[in-house]
Amino acid sequence: MSQSTHDARSPIGLVLGSHMAPRDIVPLARLAEELGFGELWFSEDCWFSGGMAGAAAALSATTTLPLGLGIVAASTRHPSLTAMELATLDGMFPGRIYGGIGHGVPHWLDQMGLRPDKPMAALRQALDTVRRLLDGGTVTEDGHFHFDDITLTHPAPTRVPLYTGVVGERGLRMSGEVADGTVLSTLSSPAYVRWARDHITAGAEAAGRTEPHRLVTYALYSVASDSKVAKQALREAIAPHIAAIPDSALGKVFGIQDELTEMLKAGGPEAVARDMPDAWLDGLAVSGDPEECAELLRRRLDAGSDSVGLWLFPADRADEVARLTAKEVLPRL
Repeated sequence: MSQSTHDARSPIGLVLGSHMAPRDIVPLARLAEELGFGELWFSEDCWFSGGMAGAAAALSATTTLPLGLGIVAASTRHPSLTAMELATLDGMFPGRIYGGIGHGVPHWLDQMGLRPDKPMAALRQALDTVRRLLDGGTVTEDGHFHFDDITLTHPAPTRVPLYTGVVGERGLRMSGEVADGTVLSTLSSPAYVRWARDHITAGAEAAGRTEPHRLVTYALYSVASDSKVAKQALREAIAPHIAAIPDSALGKVFGIQDELTEMLKAGGPEAVARDMPDAWLDGLAVSGDPEECAELLRRRLDAGSDSVGLWLFPADRADEVARLTAKEVLPRL
């Protein structure tokens, strides 16, 4: 998909997948297209909803919206199978699928016995081999993954963009070197978006790359006519996410590492939900009335995001939240 096509779309997309029941995926995909959102993303978190099946269903239910896989773990599928699935989706829906590959959550990988000894090398090899296979190449090599004379019978008919899902400095620089785009995690503050963009740019410059690198930022999101209602809907939902980042670049760049660590020692995620300052909610997520939400989204776009993917909360009222966003928030952007 060309940059001009991207520019013609809304910079706000919707995220499908983990936080919703499978039965809601197709109706929300259709609604997103009807309401004018710019793109869809499908989050594949282990033991929730399958990314490939969900992506195929959402693409079938829509006519023009692009959809990104954000993010499948490099180690849970052999890269040749990831390439085969992406090529199949591109064959059925040319130019509408983005591939997204990341490390995966360590705990989930440990549950399957799939955590690589060298995560960065495994991710780099996955990205490289998926790219070559999608483009019609033949791969024979060893590394974390073994390939013996593998070629796709039906390579992708268009160039499928490959994104990474990474958080730290090394991963972001590698993404700038080898990927077409990066998906930034939920809890990405505007400061983190700027920090990430700088490292991606440094990686691209080191590799001599000059083509645009697209940056998509996920955001936990709740909007209501009453700001307090929207913020309360998100406060408890966001607490477990925040509790997981004290040692992550997300928390360090936002500047809450020490305070969060002490809060967790005092009472765990429950203490985070109860005691976190409102500034954490506004900095790490997007919630409030339509005007507040538009301003918080604008900050992420101004910081360097090309698109913001919304995780709609509360999930059981996702269609209502989507409609209010399309009516009252998107026009403000």
